[in-house]
Amino acid sequence: MNLLRKFLQHPLTIGMNLDDPNTTSLRKQIIQDKPLLKSIYKEWYTTVCEQLPSVDGPVLEIGSGAGFLKTYIPGLITSDIMPITGNKITCEAQNLPFRDKSLRAVVLINVLHHICDPLKFFKEAERCIKQGGTIIMVEPWVSFWSRIIYSKLHHEPFDHTSADWMLPQSGPLSGGNGALPWIIFQRDREQFNQQTTWRIQLIEETMPFRYLLSGGVSMRNLMPSWMIRPLTFIEKSMPSGIMKKTAMFVVVVLK
Repeated sequence: MNLLRKFLQHPLTIGMNLDDPNTTSLRKQIIQDKPLLKSIYKEWYTTVCEQLPSVDGPVLEIGSGAGFLKTYIPGLITSDIMPITGNKITCEAQNLPFRDKSLRAVVLINVLHHICDPLKFFKEAERCIKQGGTIIMVEPWVSFWSRIIYSKLHHEPFDHTSADWMLPQSGPLSGGNGALPWIIFQRDREQFNQQTTWRIQLIEETMPFRYLLSGGVSMRNLMPSWMIRPLTFIEKSMPSGIMKKTAMFVVVVLK
């Protein structure tokens, strides 16, 4: 598997430190240069916009990284834990520099599973977000299929048996647990309801194959761009039962 990962690794990322801000800047180029991957981000961003609440106020994106959500949401406050060129602020998710009840929504794209203390983040988001506001996330998910892919081919830890929500201190991108969103919102949902005031409005499993075939931001593209529409059609036509067994990602909305 190590040999396969090395073969699939995107040439631009070879030898790069994941926790170096320059790697994130490089990933911006990778997303723009891979039509299938870029189309996936566009779909995620469209979903985010559809889930934004009607209350007034700015929207904060935590871990903006290599993304381009700011082209979809006017006035978006882009942020990251590292100083990234083009972002408005640098901050930690567990310590947000905003007044009480000042934000309309907080958006995270592949970020929650890197946050060391998720419960502290949920409480901090509760402080900053207005009544009627939301947290909108796109995150990795646990399914029969995703456990195989994430544990064998992905560089990040993926442990769906972890008893703890807390993550060990590590690099902002090299550390984490890709199974953490499933642990919090599926396995430990009762605990989540007891320990936070947030309520789950939506859990939508999605994307069993497209992201993998796009290579993401670290691997080579495995499909030509003309396959974007057929792949999208196939995934969106899948029965819900099959999707639950194969989904690699999930959209989660908390209110």
